[in-house]
Amino acid sequence: MIDCITWETAHLYGDAWASHHRLRYKLFVERQQWDVPNFNQLEYDQYDTPAAVYLLWRDNGGSVRATTRLVPTSRPYMLQEVFPELAASGPLPNSPDIWEATRIGVDRDMEPGMRTRAAAELIAGCLEYGLRNNIGRYVFVMPMAIIKSLLIRAGCSPVLLGEPKRIGRQLTAAAEIVITSQQLERVRDNCGLHNPVISDTSVSYQNVA
Repeated sequence: MIDCITWETAHLYGDAWASHHRLRYKLFVERQQWDVPNFNQLEYDQYDTPAAVYLLWRDNGGSVRATTRLVPTSRPYMLQEVFPELAASGPLPNSPDIWEATRIGVDRDMEPGMRTRAAAELIAGCLEYGLRNNIGRYVFVMPMAIIKSLLIRAGCSPVLLGEPKRIGRQLTAAAEIVITSQQLERVRDNCGLHNPVISDTSVSYQNVA
């Protein structure tokens, strides 16, 4: 199951908040060698604000092993401020019903089958959260290899917002996903999921404009 956490609710989930920042350090600083803010092996950036929602997949010991961050585009977001050149197909969104998904990652130290399941549940969780909170689309910036291996493999139908460009070592693109119940069902069918994956349905974001 996936926990849905905000700044206001993080205290209810034990060490999950710090564990997710440790996982991000492992994934993005140690493995990907991104030049991003970090402290004491915790990775963070300017989009970690009270406007963000975090979907966290934890193992039986309570450690976060997969994560993503969701931010409404009515607030500052990464595609808008850091990578606007990747979205050449039109104006960038600024709407409480269009959100950005960033810091998507799964711990590669897990056994392959468990890693595949965690990735599938994370994608399903994003769609569930969107449907429950009247979010129409997610936008994101992601290496093309991850778009194919994570999103398309799970059953999503991402649409590129512009031509991919090489950023660092990877060919990277901006894309979007339309959030529909049909898309969620495709992901569940593709990944063998039969029930909702978000454990806490009480988190609902309103008034994010």
